[in-house]
Amino acid sequence: MCTSLLLKDLSGSVYAGRTLELPVELPYLVAFLPKGTKLSSKAGNHAPLNYDCKYDVFGIVVPNGSADDLKVVEGLNDAGLNFSLLAFSETHGPDDTFAAEVPVLSAIDLGAWMLARFSTVAEVKTALEEQPVLVDPLAALGGVVPPFHYTVHDKTGASIVIEFFDGERHVFDNPTGVMTNSPRFDWHLTNLNNYTHLSNVDHSNATFLGQDFIQPDSGIATVTLPSSDTAVDRFVRAVYYANFSEKTDGQEATIRQLGHVMNKFDRPKGASVYSSAKASALTKSAGDLTGQSAGTPPEFITEYTSWITLIDLARGAVFVRTYNSLGYVKFDLATLKEKASTPKIIPLNALDQTAGDALDLIAV
Repeated sequence: MCTSLLLKDLSGSVYAGRTLELPVELPYLVAFLPKGTKLSSKAGNHAPLNYDCKYDVFGIVVPNGSADDLKVVEGLNDAGLNFSLLAFSETHGPDDTFAAEVPVLSAIDLGAWMLARFSTVAEVKTALEEQPVLVDPLAALGGVVPPFHYTVHDKTGASIVIEFFDGERHVFDNPTGVMTNSPRFDWHLTNLNNYTHLSNVDHSNATFLGQDFIQPDSGIATVTLPSSDTAVDRFVRAVYYANFSEKTDGQEATIRQLGHVMNKFDRPKGASVYSSAKASALTKSAGDLTGQSAGTPPEFITEYTSWITLIDLARGAVFVRTYNSLGYVKFDLATLKEKASTPKIIPLNALDQTAGDALDLIAV
């Protein structure tokens, strides 16, 4: 579930691509939250953490019971800060040792809190040193502890990964700009030491025991790329394509290039299946949430790419493509700000079979 990476264009501007995979469709919404929007996070029996949006925020969100409590899955603010939530099965947060009167941030609200309050990765890191955060069970997932980790990028290309494991919070600088799922981020970086042979240069000629051999096609350079859709293999492939993809000039060309890269991680239904008896807690609770667990469960289930986002961090543009669409729709934060002075929310599936500029769908 989920692949996230960064690309840069020839001028150094930063773009983020991301896919999301699950075997069910959550009740995704597209939301625009303008400056001044009041938000809150509640963890356990602690006092709520209340805050206002200092920045305009656009995101793909999931309601926690109602549209008054939105959990950001993918988002961008008008300062160029980008947040992504990705599945992480090893989640194990710290014990609750805070006094009841202390306002504590629930980890599931990290996205809303960061996008509302901060403009850079450096600001986020500083704020996290002071802000208590707990991995709190989420009612919308049937009381399951949210099994996620979180990536944050800014328009300079700075990037971090936030994970909760072994009862502690960990914040890793991310020099690759890439993230997938379990294992933990530092394991993925160590694993890259096994791929120092990777190159995008085809080696099409060889001589073995005096005999010459020639590969008549192009593309042999990718033969040693790991090919499965596991998080481990996707991480290596994402680093490869982020590193070797041709740098392009300007937003239009780079968004197009990023779209081609993310196609490498677009998973169709049925490409792989597994026994429903082995479904993760997240999958089971997601099925309960959407009513897709009712009746006799299928013998096999398949994960597929529900949606893909392509984001221009510097210019505040977000391109979204759903599973049921062949084209991307564009949301521009500057234009949304002009058209919408109050929060605007629409179902993500309103973008199905839509292409081009989708501002009129949300800014009404």
